[in-house]
Amino acid sequence: MSYYPIYLNMQGRPCLVIGGGVVAERKIAGLLEVGAKPTVVSPAITDTIARWSREHSVQLIARRYQTGDLSDYEIAFVATDDGAVNAQVFSDGRRLGVWVNAADDPAHCDFILPSVLRRGDLTVAVSSGGTSPALSRTIREELELYFTEEYELLVKLAAGARAELQARGLSVPFETWRRALSGEVRQLLMRGDVARARARLLRDLGVEP
Repeated sequence: MSYYPIYLNMQGRPCLVIGGGVVAERKIAGLLEVGAKPTVVSPAITDTIARWSREHSVQLIARRYQTGDLSDYEIAFVATDDGAVNAQVFSDGRRLGVWVNAADDPAHCDFILPSVLRRGDLTVAVSSGGTSPALSRTIREELELYFTEEYELLVKLAAGARAELQARGLSVPFETWRRALSGEVRQLLMRGDVARARARLLRDLGVEP
C-alpha cells in the first residue's frame, strides 16, 4: 500500500478518540498540541485523560464505542487492543465518510500516523508505510541529533526574511536561499546571537536589513 503524505490543519477540529489507555493518551496529547477538540469514548481512562476531562480539554463519554458515535465527526482515532472494535469503527467510518486511524492495525486505517519531530513550526515526519513503527521512531530519534534546538529559531528567521522579501516585491532563487540558510546563520544561532543571524540572512539574500 502506498500512502500520500499530507499535513492536516486540526486547529479547532472536533475528532473522536476511542480508547482510554496509554496509547490513546499519547494520541490525545498530540491532538491537543495542535489545537484539536478531542472527544474520548472509553469506559476506563488513564489519570492524565481524567485530568484533561476535568479541565475541559477533552470531552469524555464513559462507555464502550457504539455504532453512531462517528456521526458528528470527520476523523477518528482508535486506540484499543480489540480487533472487533477496530473493524466496527472502520466499517462505520467507510459508511459515513469518516477517516479512521486504528493504532497498530493498518488494515483498518484510512490513514497512518508518522513518527514526528517538532522544532517550533518545523515538523519532520518519518514513516515506514505502517510496516515498522519501531524503525520510524528510531530514525526520528536519530534526526533529533541533527535538528537541534536552534532550528526553531531558524524557521522563525526564514519566515521573517520571506515576509521582508514579499513586502519589497523581491523574489530570491532557491539556490540563494539554500546557501544563505546553510551558512554562518546557523553558527550565529548556535551562539545565541539572533540579531546578527537575522542581519546576515538578509544580507545573504541580497536585502539590506
